[in-house]
Amino acid sequence: MTADPTADPGTDTPDETARQLYLAILAEGGRLPATAVTESDEAALRQLVDVGLVMPNSMDASYTAVSPRAVSDRLGAELRTEATRLLVRAESLPSALDGLTRAYDAVPRRLDQPGSSELIEGHTHIRHRITQLLSDCTEEVLTVQPGHRPAAAMEIATRQDLALLGRGRALRTLYQPSVLAEPAVVAYASRVTAQGAQVRVLDEAFHRMIIFDRTVAVIPAADDHTRASFVTDPAAVAFLVGVFERDWTRAETVEWDTAGVKGSAHHAADRVGRLLASGLTQRAVATRMGLSERTVAGHISRLRERHGAQTLFQLGWQMRGGRGD
Repeated sequence: MTADPTADPGTDTPDETARQLYLAILAEGGRLPATAVTESDEAALRQLVDVGLVMPNSMDASYTAVSPRAVSDRLGAELRTEATRLLVRAESLPSALDGLTRAYDAVPRRLDQPGSSELIEGHTHIRHRITQLLSDCTEEVLTVQPGHRPAAAMEIATRQDLALLGRGRALRTLYQPSVLAEPAVVAYASRVTAQGAQVRVLDEAFHRMIIFDRTVAVIPAADDHTRASFVTDPAAVAFLVGVFERDWTRAETVEWDTAGVKGSAHHAADRVGRLLASGLTQRAVATRMGLSERTVAGHISRLRERHGAQTLFQLGWQMRGGRGD
């Protein structure tokens, strides 16, 4: 027998096995002798007793069925009482945290003044400031993340971004196609897009950037990313938002749930070949794709083997289709 589709799956209602046992007790006149309880019935009977649909009778060693209407009235009253208690608690929570909120808002932040910028040094301090901006975000976050993304960084991003999306904020992210060969990024993108985020890839070179609520932009201030500039100048932020939107319209959407690592690695090698065919050097290809030269060299080696090319010149020639143009 299938379960009743209208049954409440909550913990205050019996499961299908317990429901069938209750119906069986009713079929026997609403009374179940204790001696008739089998081992397989014990768990279901315990549910019925806990909910209140069955009452044990010690006088004659039996169990008596109770009206579901009475149980419903009792549980409904309990739930309404609990709901009222939670509403009162929710209303009082801002006041309870008011002192902490005022202390948090009192922390000096130069970014509180529009038109300013703040230079922060050190990965730890940069991450801390970004975490603050994420917690203060009220509308959307735009991110541009070129190159390789470490698995550890993706774990942190997953936790933070799922929390952001859970608060109803929007998130759009741009990656380069090379991340399609990175399982950690694919897994992250699959999880956040399932919660409403948008993640695309753009086959171009671009710089790292994060924009919060279109009011604060975070951009690198050093090649090794040990310094970052937090910009709030409205004109500068508007310009960076425009750059993001321009790149976003040219980027490609990806079915992250079905993005295969093996096929993505093959795609990355083909992209290396196309860039070589366009005349770029191995170093320029690495820079363009956000990869190390060693990784690019590995792709080139596989391409040479696939096309039977002895030299890089021959490979580039063959990737162009053997044409002289």
